[in-house]
Amino acid sequence: MRKLDGMKTMQGNVLLYQSKCISIMRAVWCTVVAFSYLHVCESAIKLPKDVKVPAILVFGDSVVDPGNNNYLKTIGKANFPPYGRDFEGGVPTGRYSNGKIPSDLLAEEIGIKELVPPYLDPSLQMSDLVTGVSFASGTSGYDPLSSELYNALSLADQLKLFKEYINKLKATVGENRTSEIVSQSVYLVCAGSNDITNTYFVLPIRRWTYNVPAYTDMMVNWASTFIQELYTLGARRIGVINAPPCGCLPSQRTLSGGLFRGCADELNQAAILFNGKLYTELRSLNQTLPGSRLVYHDIYNPLMSLIMNPFQYGFAVTEKGCCGTGNIEVSFLCTRFNPGTCSDASKYVFWDSFHPTEATYRMLVHQLVRKSVNGFF
Repeated sequence: MRKLDGMKTMQGNVLLYQSKCISIMRAVWCTVVAFSYLHVCESAIKLPKDVKVPAILVFGDSVVDPGNNNYLKTIGKANFPPYGRDFEGGVPTGRYSNGKIPSDLLAEEIGIKELVPPYLDPSLQMSDLVTGVSFASGTSGYDPLSSELYNALSLADQLKLFKEYINKLKATVGENRTSEIVSQSVYLVCAGSNDITNTYFVLPIRRWTYNVPAYTDMMVNWASTFIQELYTLGARRIGVINAPPCGCLPSQRTLSGGLFRGCADELNQAAILFNGKLYTELRSLNQTLPGSRLVYHDIYNPLMSLIMNPFQYGFAVTEKGCCGTGNIEVSFLCTRFNPGTCSDASKYVFWDSFHPTEATYRMLVHQLVRKSVNGFF
């Protein structure tokens, strides 16, 4: 009998010990998770009290494409050196820059995560999906023709993938959690520069039918339709980046800037016209879409300021990109075999002839977040 009691006591002690171990392990795990979260959010902006931003969801063109085009049959790729040269590990991921792109930096600023992955990446985990992905595709635009020319994902294609994404969430985390993620996430839309530069001015397809005012009207109509479709699917906090000073992109200086490669004024004027109409349309939609928080992100003026006053911001070169000659190289024209690629991209406003460097993006996103992020809440 005493032997039996002793065995029971020993079993009880073992169970108590196991229970304590489990409790300690849980406490350690929770501490690690909490510390990791605090580390990610350490440099993030301070969000309003009780505001949750579970994820960032991104749509648009090459400025915010982290590698979706890697999985498409298109010439518009950036998954080879020297792209990604200053990315962690020096890996070319498909991002059209030497390092991070605006979607990564926005996610970092808000405190969600450090990188926003491409939705088409087959190795994505559920932890990636619930904190946000990018559906953006290089060479895409508001104009469906922009993506069609290069076999990229149109905004309509990106919406289809977003619907697929929502269904994946529902199957894993349930209807209620999915609804929270979709409605509380921050959405970033970046498009328009390919429409103006390539589809309208470089290739005269649209110019045969439309003048600049008519074409920019169409661009805004396409943008408005896309935003309303996002809203119908549950999006509420939608940030829309306007068109940059397209005429000051190195490639457009080369193609349309004359002998001395000045900024091409007609492209800049088209961007300004589009931006004004986009701003007005977003204000109107904010009034007509209940609960919407549509935020107009001005990238035109801050980028123009960097281009016109580089030394004031710590840059040295604005009229050409870092890759190769910097005059025309972009995508498949920008390779490790290009002679003359710069050694320090942080001194350049542009990485290739179309896309800014991480240093430029970081400065622009930092300004953008502090000027307009409160519009989401």
